[in-house]
Amino acid sequence: MTTVLVVDDHELVRRGLLDLLGTADDLTVVGAAVDGEDALRLAEQTQPDVVLMDLSMPGTDGVEATRRLARVSPGSRVVVLTSFSENERIVAALEAGAVGYLLKDVEPDELLRGVRAAARGDAPFSPRAARVLLPRTGHDLSPRERDVLRLVAEGLPNKTIARRLGISEKTVKAHLTSVFTTLGVTDRTSAALWAQRNGLGS
Repeated sequence: MTTVLVVDDHELVRRGLLDLLGTADDLTVVGAAVDGEDALRLAEQTQPDVVLMDLSMPGTDGVEATRRLARVSPGSRVVVLTSFSENERIVAALEAGAVGYLLKDVEPDELLRGVRAAARGDAPFSPRAARVLLPRTGHDLSPRERDVLRLVAEGLPNKTIARRLGISEKTVKAHLTSVFTTLGVTDRTSAALWAQRNGLGS
């Protein structure tokens, strides 16, 4: 069971999130905070697996709360849930320790998937936020590199990709190195985001 702490200063948003999370059998809400200080207090008490963190709140905002959360609840993974998609806010949240960044226009099912992904150790991002972070487009990937990237975007490990494409795992790694260099990214998550944004994802 994944435990979740909801942090938002708007009661309507909090209630909506509580109702949505309550529909998922594998998620349990352990608290609903009204601001950053409240979030820190509740997080220290409940040690949630995932914290859904609003950014714009009176007093201690979401970025500062995320930064301080690592001290009081080091096992919690923060997913920002906000209306803001500016580069500066996204970078500030990630530098503070957030693992994901979702926008409030996200579909309900996508939000639930994001919470589950964060709990698994993945980094959920709304496509619009990802576009801000990864503005590169139109790169010249070879057909085989595109095949590898498409399977990475599906979440498949190198061994499975190699078997699917009939090539060696070493060759998959070589293609990935080339893909990372071409796209200007450094990891599979960023490459998968690029793929999804450019129509190569599942």
